This record gives sequence, structure tokens and C-alpha cells, in this order.
Amino acid sequence: MNEGLRGHRLRNIIGGSAGNLVEWYDWYTYSAFALYFAPIFFPEGSSTAQLLNAAAIFAVGFVMRPIGAWVMGIYADRHGRKAGLTLSVSLMCAGSLMIALTPGYAAIGTLAPVLLVIARMLQGLSVGGEYGASATYLSEMAGRQRRGFFSSFQYVTLISGQLLALSVLLVLQTVLSEEALRSWAWRIPFLIGAALAVVVFYLRRQLKETESFTNAQSSAAPRSSSYSLFRQHPKEAFLVMALTAGGTLAFYAYTTYMQKFLVNTSGFSVEQATRITAAALFVFMLMQPAFGALSDRVGRKPVMISFGVAGVLLTYPIFRALETVASPFTAFGLVLAALVIVSGYTSINAVVKAELFPAHIRALGVALPYAIANTIFGGTAEYVALWLKINEMERAFYWYVTGMIAISLIVYLRMRDTKRASLILED
Repeated sequence: MNEGLRGHRLRNIIGGSAGNLVEWYDWYTYSAFALYFAPIFFPEGSSTAQLLNAAAIFAVGFVMRPIGAWVMGIYADRHGRKAGLTLSVSLMCAGSLMIALTPGYAAIGTLAPVLLVIARMLQGLSVGGEYGASATYLSEMAGRQRRGFFSSFQYVTLISGQLLALSVLLVLQTVLSEEALRSWAWRIPFLIGAALAVVVFYLRRQLKETESFTNAQSSAAPRSSSYSLFRQHPKEAFLVMALTAGGTLAFYAYTTYMQKFLVNTSGFSVEQATRITAAALFVFMLMQPAFGALSDRVGRKPVMISFGVAGVLLTYPIFRALETVASPFTAFGLVLAALVIVSGYTSINAVVKAELFPAHIRALGVALPYAIANTIFGGTAEYVALWLKINEMERAFYWYVTGMIAISLIVYLRMRDTKRASLILED
């Protein structure tokens, strides 16, 4: 590959990744600050009940993700990956701005949680389309030999977004009182997210379109639609759902729910839980390219199998150990161990899905089946965990995560290695 082409690819991969970071910062800010704003929108009940209501609205955002994946997956297949990425960040900006400006329950009553639901619906539409467009863009823009490495930056930026949300939380916890955070300062990160989304809108308009999309447009390939996806590629579509189920549940259990678990179950303060989670996520982020590069050498299948086996064997023991952990350093080690395990899924799941589909339907094929599984298992992870805790069955959640990882492991063992049978053609 000549230096000009390599530089072209690298610039666009960086550009696409930077936009993805802001998208996921906006998405995760809701979860990171739920401990503070839940009483503003749901003033009645215990702290766990308030978190349960906030988690229910978090799940509503996930319900919208299949719709966003369907609409914007088709849009990205028909009008370009660049166009899909630009539209998704516009919707995210609108949702974040709504949350930042919506008055609390004390001011407008039940209209407050209603507006919160609408804002999360907009964000759900955005993220539903973002995943397919960005996974497809990064996979198509990367060359064959380093596709796993470069596509892993989708989760680097996804985790960076979550980490940035936690970092903003840490800064605000340091410079402001808890009373200020609970009364008004929780709105600041949503305003930051909306402003960053405006910047990314202009950044994404400068991206180059992928040659895979351009070639597909000039061919006689059929137009992308959900009918053609499930009619012509049913095996691949259901394969995406099956391989996603255990991985996405584990990811949300180990990341977004873990902060609440460390507070509600382990007994750490909100500040301690935030620091533990942020430190573990930082290391987790750095691991993604290493796992992606490993998949370029040994194949995608062995890396996913390693996640499945370790997840089945160690998820329950890790959660049990975290129940009674007293040292923040020990808690960090246990959380990091869980994140090392799930890296076998997070680092390469995007490229695995992209390699299953031809270019004319790739964005939809990656986005829609993933969004369906992500909604069912990832979007409800916090709610299921909190519901089981409030009903004194918390350990059933550990077995639930373990069981879903086991189901995905069976799929990993039976599927073909997409690295060796990729449908992404060289440009």
C-alpha cells in the first residue's frame, strides 16, 4: 500500500472514531449521572427504586435502537456511511440538549419524566444507527491485514466516551459539593455533550466515503431493506443476534451496571465506585487494539471462544467476590479481570459482523440484528439486576449473565471464522 493511501485511511479512521467517541459520551452520560439526577425526575421511593426508574428509561432508549438501526442502516446503505454518521450525531445532539434543559419533577410534574423519555428515544435512534454505520465505515476503510486492529477502535472510542463521561463526573465531584451536583450541576455534562456533537457534525462532513460503498452503488446490487436482509441473509442476521446476546449482556453488566453494583452491593461510596470503574475502563480501552491485532494473526473465532470460556467459568466467582470486597484496589483488580474477559468480544464483534455481509446491505446487516439483541439483553441488564436485587435474588443475575455467555459460546464454536471468509472486498 502506498503512503498516500495509508495516510488517507488513517485520517478517515481517526475522524470516524472521534465522532464515535462523542456519540457514546452522550449515551453513557445518562448512566454515569443517574445517581444524581434520578431524585430530580423521580422524587418518591428509596434510592434503589429511583435508580430502577432511571434504569427503565435507560432501557427505553434501547427499545428505540432497533428502529434507529433499521432506518439509518438502510439510509447508510443507500446514501453512504458518511451520511449515516452525520445524521446519527445530529439526533444525539438534540437528545442531550433536551435532558440538559428539562426542568425537574418539582417544577413541571409528570411532564419531566415524559420529556426525559423522549430525549432518550432520540438518543436511542442515534446510537442504533451509529453502531452499524461506524462499524461498517471502520471495517471498510481498514485494509485486510489490519482490519481487526483498526475496527477495534470502535470500542476504543466507545469506551473512551464512557470514560470521558466518568472523568467529567470525577471533576465535578472534586470541584463541586454533592448538593450542587444533585440540584443543578448534573446538567453540565449533557450541555458539554450537545456542544461536542455540534463539533463532530462538521468533522463528519469532512470524511471520505468508503470505496466499498462507492463500488456497491455502481453495481447492480439490490437496494438495502429489512425484507431483503431477512429474506436473502437470514442465517447471517440470526447469527449476529446470537453472537451478540452474551457479549452485550456481559459488557453492560461489567461496565454501566458495575458502578451501581459497587455502591449498592459492595458498599463503596459513589466517588470510590466512580474512581474504580474509571481506572478499570481506562485499562480496558487500551486492551482493545491488542485483542484486535491478535485476531488478525490467529483469526476472529479463537478470540471470541476465549471470551466465552472465561466468561462461563469466572463471571459468577467475580461477582461473588465483589459482594464482600473491602479494598478499592482489590475491587479494581476484580473489575479489570471481568473486562479482560469481555475484551474477547468487544474488540472484534464489529468486524465479525461486517465481514458477514456484502456491501450493499452491510450497514443494515450489522446494525439491525445487533440492535435487537442489544435491546433485549444489553438494554435491560441494569433493570434486571436491580429488580433481582430489590427482590432479594441478586445472585440470580450472576447466573443469568453466565448462561447467556454460554449460549453465545456455542455459537462461536459452530460459526465459521469470518477473517478467512470475509465478504469485505479489497479496494
